[in-house]
Amino acid sequence: MRWSNIKYLVFRRVVQLGLLFLYAMGNYYGWRVLQGDLSASMLFTAIPLSDPFATLQILSTGVMVGTNVLVGALIISLFYGIVGGRAFCSWVCPVNMVTDLAAWLRRKLLIDKIGRKIWISRNIRYYVIVIALIVSAFSGMAVFEIVSPITILNRGVIFGFGAGAGLIVAIFLFDLFIVKNGWCGHICPLGGMHSLIGKNSVIRVKHNSDNCTLCMKCKEVCPEVQVLGMIGKRSEFVSLKECTNCGRCVDVCDDDALDFNLRNFIKNS
Repeated sequence: MRWSNIKYLVFRRVVQLGLLFLYAMGNYYGWRVLQGDLSASMLFTAIPLSDPFATLQILSTGVMVGTNVLVGALIISLFYGIVGGRAFCSWVCPVNMVTDLAAWLRRKLLIDKIGRKIWISRNIRYYVIVIALIVSAFSGMAVFEIVSPITILNRGVIFGFGAGAGLIVAIFLFDLFIVKNGWCGHICPLGGMHSLIGKNSVIRVKHNSDNCTLCMKCKEVCPEVQVLGMIGKRSEFVSLKECTNCGRCVDVCDDDALDFNLRNFIKNS
């Protein structure tokens, strides 16, 4: 296997595992690089970072939140909105490592070829956002944060796993046997939130149709295959907001038909 076929996968794992390590060291030994968790943390004890979806849930309960929380949510929103797009899902979220493993096993076991495909709408994640905010408002609690597998896995690595580990296993089995890329690609409201936040981000994958040989390897590995609708048709940037900027399509493309570039809003609006 060539380095060019796994470089973004390796980079993503380094970032994901590195962040988990820094959070763990911050909580165990007081390292001041990252303290807290993915819902709310401090960078170098000076820069607040807050999950925008968690912040919205808290605001919907009517509870007053501190300035640090609001500033932290604004920083995260601006970063992904301007630069990263939905990169949180593939470069930061630890659950991505679980679902990527399920997707890899699903391909190796040829589950899509030997079993009946089950279809569910990719818009479910947006409905879950609305439902979570409504239930939070009526219950007075940030409800998704209680059951969020992202929070469970993040805190589990730092403090140890409890019964919540069963939810992580359930997501793995759901993605492996029930729906391809089921959790991240269809249900997770945080993925939906980052899709909305990063829909106009500037870093995007660009397709060069002149180089493309229609091998379709990119579509085999893409967790949001609908974003690659231009393959075999035209040269353009991936413009759909659901793209996670994971780079897997770039990794597997042996034709140099896909690569990251800065989005041109004049020609590709």
